[in-house]
Amino acid sequence: MFDLDWVSLGPYLAAAIVFGYLLGSIPFGLIFSWLAGAGDVRKIGSGNIGATNVLRTGNRWAAAATLLCDGGKGAVAVLLARHFENDQVAVFAGLGAFLGHLFPLWLGFKGGKGMATFLGVTLALFWPVGLLAMATWLVVALIWRMSSLSALIAAVLTPLYMALFHHPLFAMLELVLVLLIFAMHRENIRRILNGQEPKIGETKKA
Repeated sequence: MFDLDWVSLGPYLAAAIVFGYLLGSIPFGLIFSWLAGAGDVRKIGSGNIGATNVLRTGNRWAAAATLLCDGGKGAVAVLLARHFENDQVAVFAGLGAFLGHLFPLWLGFKGGKGMATFLGVTLALFWPVGLLAMATWLVVALIWRMSSLSALIAAVLTPLYMALFHHPLFAMLELVLVLLIFAMHRENIRRILNGQEPKIGETKKA
């Protein structure tokens, strides 16, 4: 499963990463907040272009659209790569989409924190685990009402879910994505530990 034929698959894997990156780098949060009349979402709240920060503009439809499209671009990258090639190429397309969302060239490599795209990639790879990850996020959000905490707990359990369903290749990708998610949420982790992380729908504290 992990033995890749780099000679024959190498060009396809490279193309998958590039395609995924370009798709993942579309800044839907910035686009929808602008269409909603909220201006540049990077100047609001946490400055993040993800759905949680778009919600802080007060435009729920813009936040919902951002969530769906950020997840959709990860799913589309995986599904197209799998349709034309195989699961191995799909994994690289998913990685590319995730990296594109986190580090979009068009925004100076300053993008979102990746949770919606992570869920989209996971759903496309193996939808039962995607649903489990979403359910985990929802349960944690209902209890503590912190998007970042929900994201961290859901993310860290997803590789385990994949392993339990006997998908080691997908579990390996999820583990890489989880490490990146934790790196992108390092300030959130600090605020959670200090009791300063805002609740869902609240304005970020100074």
